[in-house]
Amino acid sequence: MNWLLVVAGAVVGAPLRYLTDRAVQARHRTLFPWGTFTVNAAACLVLGALAGAALAGASSSRLDLLLGTGLCGALSTYSTFSYETLRLAERGRTFLAGANVVASVLVGLGAVHLGSQVARQLLG
Repeated sequence: MNWLLVVAGAVVGAPLRYLTDRAVQARHRTLFPWGTFTVNAAACLVLGALAGAALAGASSSRLDLLLGTGLCGALSTYSTFSYETLRLAERGRTFLAGANVVASVLVGLGAVHLGSQVARQLLG
């Protein structure tokens, strides 16, 4: 039955990714993939909060499956990040491609850390 939790999270995460990506990208008329950047950062924040909750002893394997694997797995998108970075590089936008890689990694790590710290402070 664990797979149902993953599916339930993904049912929310996938449309949330699509709608958020489209909404964010529509507000930025640049080649930089702000939509993908935003959903990946949000997924990192949620995963960090789940990790912090686990460290505080306030998490369950069911919640991890629902939110971590299901929601965040469908919300985040490494394949789209890779594709958009490659497309920027192929179009000669190497600075934007590099900025996407560096910013995505740094913001992702920062979001995981922030989410973890907030959850641990609230639950610990």
